[in-house]
Amino acid sequence: MPRLPRPKRPSFRRPRLLRLPRTRKGQRRAVQALMVLCVLALLPATWMYAVTGDRLRTTADAPRTEVAIVFGAGLWDGEPSPYLAHRLDAAAKLYRAGRIEVVLVTGDNSREDYDEPDAMRAYLTARGVPGRRIVSDYAGFDTWDSCVRARKIFGVHEAVLISQGFHIRRALALCQAAGVRSYGIGVDAKHDATWYYGGTREIFAAGKAALDAVFEPDPRFLGPKEPGVTRALAATR
Repeated sequence: MPRLPRPKRPSFRRPRLLRLPRTRKGQRRAVQALMVLCVLALLPATWMYAVTGDRLRTTADAPRTEVAIVFGAGLWDGEPSPYLAHRLDAAAKLYRAGRIEVVLVTGDNSREDYDEPDAMRAYLTARGVPGRRIVSDYAGFDTWDSCVRARKIFGVHEAVLISQGFHIRRALALCQAAGVRSYGIGVDAKHDATWYYGGTREIFAAGKAALDAVFEPDPRFLGPKEPGVTRALAATR
C-alpha cells in the first residue's frame, strides 16, 4: 500500500513589531513626528477655546436673551438623564428669573419609542415653564444639526446655550459658525465616570466640530421652516 504524503504544516508569520529607529537621527525624527501629531490633535480644541473666548456665563450673570437652547443628553426609561435634568433645571431657573422668554429643546426623535424633546418639555412644564413658552426640535441629532436648525428652521439668531461644562464650548463654537450669536452656560455636574467619559469624548468630537464649521454640511434632516419660536415670542408681548 503506497504511503500517503504528510500534510504540510501551516506556516504562521509572526507579526512584525514596530521598531524604534536605532540611530539618533532616526529617533529625533520619530520624536518630531510625534510632536507634530500631538499639535495637530490639539488644534481643534485650541480653535474652540479661541472662538468662544469669554462667552461663558452662569445662571447668575447670564445676559437677558429671548431664547435658550437646551441640547438633549439622553433618556433613562423615558425620563431625562441626570445630565439632561441638570440642563433643564438651569433653563427653568433662567425662565423664573426673567432672563429668557422661550426655551428651544432640541434632541433625538428618530424612533417612535425614543422622544427626547417631549420628555424635556414635560420636565420643564413640571417645573413651572408654561408649555406655550417651550418649542421642540425633533431632529437635533447632534450639536451641529441643532445649531443649524435653530437658525434656518426656527429663525433663532441669538440665544443662550445650556449644556455641561465639557460640551458647552463645542456648542458655542458650532452655533456661532452656524450664525447664532450665543453665550453659554456650563452647568455644574458631578465628576463621575460619565463626566470623565464626556470630557474624553470631547477631545475627539472637537475634530468633527472643526470640520463641520469649515465645510458647513447640511443637517441630517432640514425640512421646512417652523414658526414655533416666533409665535412663542409674540405670545410673551
